[in-house]
Amino acid sequence: MPVPLNEWTASDIAAAVNRGNVSCEDVTRACLDRIAEREPDVHAWSYCAADQVIAAAKMLDRKGASGPLAGVPFGVKDIIDTADMPTEWGTPIHRGRQPERDAACVALSRKSGGILLGKTVTTEFANLHPGPTRNPHDLTRTPGGSSSGSAAAVADFMVPIAIGTQTTGSTTRPASFCGILGYRPTFGDMRLHGVMEASASVDTLGILARSVEDVALYRDVMLGVPPVAVETPARPPRIGFCRTPSWDAVEPSTRKSLEDAAQTLARAGAEVGDVEMPPDFARLTGVHRWITSFEFARTFTWEIEHHWNEISETLRDGRIKDGLDCSLETYYEMKAVAERCRASVDAMFGDYDVLLTAAALGEAPVGWNAFAGVPVFQYWTVLHVPSITLPVFKGPNGMPVGAQLVARRRDDRGLFAASRWVQQRLT
Repeated sequence: MPVPLNEWTASDIAAAVNRGNVSCEDVTRACLDRIAEREPDVHAWSYCAADQVIAAAKMLDRKGASGPLAGVPFGVKDIIDTADMPTEWGTPIHRGRQPERDAACVALSRKSGGILLGKTVTTEFANLHPGPTRNPHDLTRTPGGSSSGSAAAVADFMVPIAIGTQTTGSTTRPASFCGILGYRPTFGDMRLHGVMEASASVDTLGILARSVEDVALYRDVMLGVPPVAVETPARPPRIGFCRTPSWDAVEPSTRKSLEDAAQTLARAGAEVGDVEMPPDFARLTGVHRWITSFEFARTFTWEIEHHWNEISETLRDGRIKDGLDCSLETYYEMKAVAERCRASVDAMFGDYDVLLTAAALGEAPVGWNAFAGVPVFQYWTVLHVPSITLPVFKGPNGMPVGAQLVARRRDDRGLFAASRWVQQRLT
C-alpha cells in the first residue's frame, strides 16, 4: 500500500509539490485528518484551526506553490510569534495573546512555501512545568519538555517537521523520548526575533523531524540560504565516545546501548575512541543552572510582579527562586567558566569529527504530566556546539531512546553527514 501523505518526509513532499505531482491541499488534509484522529489522546497542539489551514493550502495551490518547503505543513512551539495565530507561552497569564507579526523563523518558513499548521504545546514559559501533551508511543508517559508538542506531533505523523527551542535540553531530550530526530544548531546561527526569551546566553531554535535530510533542509530555510544536500563522507567519520561526568546517572540499558553502538560503528569502519571532558567541564551543570536562572528571573520580572499566583509552584520554587537567589558575582563567575570551556572545546575533540554521547538518561518516565525528564546534559547547550538526537535505540519497555552526536561550532553540515552515516549503521 502507498505511504499516507501525512507520513511523507518534508523533502519528499516539497519535491512532489514542486513537480506538480501532489497538491498542498491534499497534503494538508492528510495531516489534519491525522490530528483529528489522534489529538484527543496526544494533545500536541495548543492551536490548530482546520479551516484556516486549508484556506492557506488552497491559496498556495492557486498561486502555484514553489520553494524548498513547497506545500510542507509545519508546526511551531507556542513561544514563537505568529501573526495569524495566538502565542500564549504555555501560561494562563498570556492567554489570547495575539502578536502582530510572524517571528523570523515562521516568516522564513512561509516564504519558502511552508504551510503553518498550528501552534504546538510548550511547557510553562518553556520551562519545567508540563503541559497536557502525552508521549504518542505510550500515553501514560511524558513526551519530554519543553518542546513537547512539537516532538509528539512529528513522532505521531501529524506533521513532518516542527520548530522547537532549546535552553537546556528542550529539543534533544523530547526527540529521544518520542523516537525522532532533534537538532540544536550552533548557538547564534538562527534568528530568534519573535521568540520568547528564556535565557539569551544559551537560547536557540531547534528542529524536530523524521530524517536527517529534513533537518538539513529546514536549517537552510531558517538561515535563508539555498538548501545544500547532505554530503556523503569520503571516509567513515572519526567518532569520540564521550560518557560525560553524568554517565553514572544514565540508565544501565542506555549505557549498554551506547557502548554497543560504539563497537558497531567501529566494526563498520569508523575510528572510535574514548574522549574525556576536561575537569572544568564538570562544573557546566551548575554553570547552566545559575546563568539561565539569573537571566530567566529578570526576563519575567513583569509576570513575577503582577501574576505571581498564576505561575506554577514548580517554576516559582525552582528556576525563579534560583535566579533571585543568584548574586551578580556568581552570575559573572559562571559566565567566565562557560567562556573558558568554550575556548577549549575544540581541543577536547582532538582528531574526532563528532562525539557520541547520551541524549537522555533513558526511556521517557511514566506519568504524562510528571517531570519532563532530568536535564543533565546541559554541557553541549552551554558550550554552544551543534548536536542532534538520532532515534536508534529501544529501552527495556520498548520505548524509543536516542543517541546524541555533537560537532564543533559551525560544523553543522559535517554533523549531518556523520549523522546519516551513523543512523544507517545503527538502524
